[in-house]
Amino acid sequence: MIDVKKIQNIDLDYLTHIIETDKYDEEIFRIADEIRRKYVGEEVHLRAIIEFSNYCSQHCLYCGLRAENKNLQRYRMTVDEIVERARLIANLGIKTVVLQSGEDPYYTTEMISEIISEIKKLDVAITLSIGERSFEEYKIWKELGADRYLMRHETASPQLYAKLHPGDTFENRRAHLLEIKRLGYETGAGFMVGLPDQTPYDLALDLAFIKEIDADMIGIGPFIPNPDTPLKESTGGDLQTTLRMVALARIVVPTANIPATTALGSINPFGRQYGLKYGANVIMPNLTPNPYRPNYSLYPGKICLFERDTACVECTKTMIKSIGLVVGEGYGYRRKVEEVSVDC
Repeated sequence: MIDVKKIQNIDLDYLTHIIETDKYDEEIFRIADEIRRKYVGEEVHLRAIIEFSNYCSQHCLYCGLRAENKNLQRYRMTVDEIVERARLIANLGIKTVVLQSGEDPYYTTEMISEIISEIKKLDVAITLSIGERSFEEYKIWKELGADRYLMRHETASPQLYAKLHPGDTFENRRAHLLEIKRLGYETGAGFMVGLPDQTPYDLALDLAFIKEIDADMIGIGPFIPNPDTPLKESTGGDLQTTLRMVALARIVVPTANIPATTALGSINPFGRQYGLKYGANVIMPNLTPNPYRPNYSLYPGKICLFERDTACVECTKTMIKSIGLVVGEGYGYRRKVEEVSVDC
């Protein structure tokens, strides 16, 4: 039997042992599902994504949006286009709009402020996922009504982080996430599984970090090599290890909102369903309008690129119901509890 207390108390040696083998997966998956049912229930929350710009000033070695990629057709949506798309999302009954982009300085403080102010009139929660901005901007946007900020840390290994992010450090990313948390955002971190040179101990550090910051949202997906990046020849992350990390994240932070990520569905046709069975409770349908959608090319093989651009919603709802879960109709804020006790 696995020792749940050692996992929750972040015993790094024990976590490394659990992570490096599939020997305990059946038990880990069962416990994660029990914890999910106990602390977040049967509802699966929908977060509709608008990928409004694929310009990025950063140089991350794994990402198709990296500044050096000359093979990508770049685009930027206007403020009016973004707000109109958010209006469509609200009319579809989805209560969270995720505004996602590369790190694109074209969108000024004032432009993002206008977008937030207009979208808040639609009675939806707003998640920002636009990378590192100034601490003052985080404050301004929180005061205007932004509810959540998603900024995956990708790896909590300082050495691996530095190798993958030229000119940046894990401590810098950590500082941004802590400031976002301090300002009162629901704060999202998360990491990739199967990065080149990543070890089971590195993945244990990721669990320690999401526990340290008490992450409200935890996005976990497999590394998928992009042919337009320096890591194009690398081996990608596998489904089983990624699902193991989703389940362990649920055990470590029982009340967090954890998406079954698009990347899971991109490496396996049933990847997102497995994610929901093993601890996840969020799905993020892609509502980026065409013709922009195919050009938000983080990695190859991304699902839901060429269909009718609102088709993801009904498809996602059908998928949720097919595995016996319930489509959430509320804003999907994290349900905090005074004390977490796991008796599995």
